[in-house]
Amino acid sequence: MLVVDDLAAFAAPPRGTAVTVGAYDGVHIGHQRLIERLREVASRRGLATGVVTFDRHPALVVRPDSAPRLLTDLDTKLELLAATGVDYTVVVHFDLERSREPAEDFVRTVLVAGLDARVVAVGRDFHFGHNREGNVAFLERLGPSLGFEVIPVDLVDEGDGTATKVSSTRVRAALAQGDVAGAAALLGRPHMVRGEIAATDGRHVALRVPDDICLPSEGAYAGWFCAGGDRLPAAVVVGAGRAVEANLLDEHGAGGGGWAAVEFDAPLGEGGRDDVLQALGDVPR
Repeated sequence: MLVVDDLAAFAAPPRGTAVTVGAYDGVHIGHQRLIERLREVASRRGLATGVVTFDRHPALVVRPDSAPRLLTDLDTKLELLAATGVDYTVVVHFDLERSREPAEDFVRTVLVAGLDARVVAVGRDFHFGHNREGNVAFLERLGPSLGFEVIPVDLVDEGDGTATKVSSTRVRAALAQGDVAGAAALLGRPHMVRGEIAATDGRHVALRVPDDICLPSEGAYAGWFCAGGDRLPAAVVVGAGRAVEANLLDEHGAGGGGWAAVEFDAPLGEGGRDDVLQALGDVPR
């Protein structure tokens, strides 16, 4: 996957692109289903595939006091998007000027002039542009004159017998309740956060996780510590003040400094090593 952060220096594919647009926070199973649909259409029509996303969540700019914490930092989001098999991800810088841009200007400059979009696939609840004026109906009105077809994609049900749809908001709600297994079901993988190694004695690793990243509620979880190519079973504790500590089952040479990640698989009681292994063994890998 090619990451594009400067459309002015990008040459659109000669046969055009099938594109989707959104924050894509978490790249959850609903996002994955939409991209799968995009790739199916693109394959039949001989088009390249592209995701247009943003370098920060738009809410951080338009309503910073109530913006949600992120499920994925930008690097993680790009890794997850690459795993979906798309050809390009365009990272648009989002600032106050961009937030005030009319939806039609965004379509013309980014989707049409920048990517030569022939297909635009978005969720049926999609909104964009100044005052959220852009939506599926808006795109369908513009499409014929600008040379693209709009494919609205139905949102994915959670599969719990209700009509609740998979969304980044629902993932955050599950994490707020400590339901990391429920969050994993919506994400299609365990929730993972990255942080800077603040202290370690080789077996206990304290991480400093950025303030804008979403953590599960305070508690202990069976999970994994990931650093330097290793993925090691651990009890991961989220404490007061967003303190995160990975307690490895065996002493390991986790050096001070640098960055590492932890994954949250299942809530953990007061037990030790055996309880961690049992919890992880019950989770499909």
